Amino acid sequence: MMNANFFNQIAQLDFTGNLQLTLTKGTENNLIVAIILQNDTCADKAKNLIPPLNLRGTAEELDEGFFQQITTPLQTASGLMVNMEAFMKQLEEAKKQSAMEKEKTDKAKKEQEAKDKKFKDGMAKADELEKEGKFREAWMKVPEIADYPEKADEIRKRKKELSDQFSSTGLFATEQEQPI
Repeated sequence: MMNANFFNQIAQLDFTGNLQLTLTKGTENNLIVAIILQNDTCADKAKNLIPPLNLRGTAEELDEGFFQQITTPLQTASGLMVNMEAFMKQLEEAKKQSAMEKEKTDKAKKEQEAKDKKFKDGMAKADELEKEGKFREAWMKVPEIADYPEKADEIRKRKKELSDQFSSTGLFATEQEQPI
């Protein structure tokens, strides 16, 4: 009984994927063995550029040197595809993170722009009312420090300018002048 140990040796090879062997009878008792490793989990199309490993020789030559010939190329190709897959996953993750960061940044930028616009609008409305001599209403239109802590000094200054005007000429002044 013949014991070739062929599958035992295949089982000991370190590879990930499907190992495909194609045997063709060549001329002068030669055999042509084409070996290709397929890894369907690898999404990188570059894996298709890895050519089959072709061995030619007599049955005896192939029996003798087959595994020494295929071990290193097979493990290299397998490792390459596994690395390509890991690389593709990381790349995909980086793209997602990048998109999420951009979204966050865009959202923060839009929120800041809206907040800035609201602040400017409030200040512009206060200026308009001041020109009309409506100092108290203008004071009411100046944005609140709690909403814009980063502009606290500007807000305090503006409110003080307006309150100085309505306390000397506005409602309080007229109340004090009225006879009792």
